[in-house]
Amino acid sequence: MEAASYQDAPRHGTPYTEGGRLSPRNFKRLGAYIYDYSGIKMPQSKATMLEGRLRRRLRATGIESLDAYCDFLFDGHGIEREAIHLIDAVTTNKTDFFREPNHFDILRQTILPGLKEKGVRRLRTWSAACSTGAEPYTMAMVLEDYRQTCGGPDYTILATDLSTQVLEVATKGIYTQEMIRPVPTELRRRFVMTARDPARGEVRIVPQLRARVGCMRLNFMDDVYRVGDPMHVIFCRNVLIYFDRKTQAHVLKRLVDCLLPGGHLLIGHSESITGMNLPVRQLANTVFVKE
Repeated sequence: MEAASYQDAPRHGTPYTEGGRLSPRNFKRLGAYIYDYSGIKMPQSKATMLEGRLRRRLRATGIESLDAYCDFLFDGHGIEREAIHLIDAVTTNKTDFFREPNHFDILRQTILPGLKEKGVRRLRTWSAACSTGAEPYTMAMVLEDYRQTCGGPDYTILATDLSTQVLEVATKGIYTQEMIRPVPTELRRRFVMTARDPARGEVRIVPQLRARVGCMRLNFMDDVYRVGDPMHVIFCRNVLIYFDRKTQAHVLKRLVDCLLPGGHLLIGHSESITGMNLPVRQLANTVFVKE
């Protein structure tokens, strides 16, 4: 049997420039699929947001309405080829350089000196849910600065996300001048290149740091996270808030499984592991050490 194509999709309903509204049945079907695939909750309060984001897929596919798009997904077997695009459309990708900066202070002042004292020569770190790359490149700036100024360990950074679109941005390492403003002046001077044409308003992370960051798609709903050898440091911040408690526990257990004993897990300031049976102790606010 041939895979369904966009041309096979039904074309009824209002013009695709508007797309109409999702029927309650189709909103429920979409919400269930998104939750099962990605763990992301899709309550009724997000219906308007979901409709707005999916209208972009209508333009890309030529399907004329949101309900016709759902028919294509679930009745026309289009979900197999459309799943990645659907998930890309619904994921939230807010990110900033040096977001929640005290985490990077702890990395610089506590975690890295401790690893150096233990004789760690090659540091494995992971930016889980890296979005467009601000977090892993912030990590790279801190790690490279410590390596150069304090004789710290060599390092690699794995950057993963569910969205293929944000991973493309992270791989290129190109950002607006506005986005790079939180980077301290000295680090910006050393690790950020400005476009030759100022009118473009763009900057790019230097090749030295881009070479340290490897990008890979990863779904937190996987039973096993295939990230290679255990990590010394994992940043997983401001993504757990999109999951229910059961899914949070699922994700956190697997993240801790990927840590070396004595390794560090950092989560977002609005997130908590209270009540979860994890083999960690708290080092600081939202910073944990695997026992």
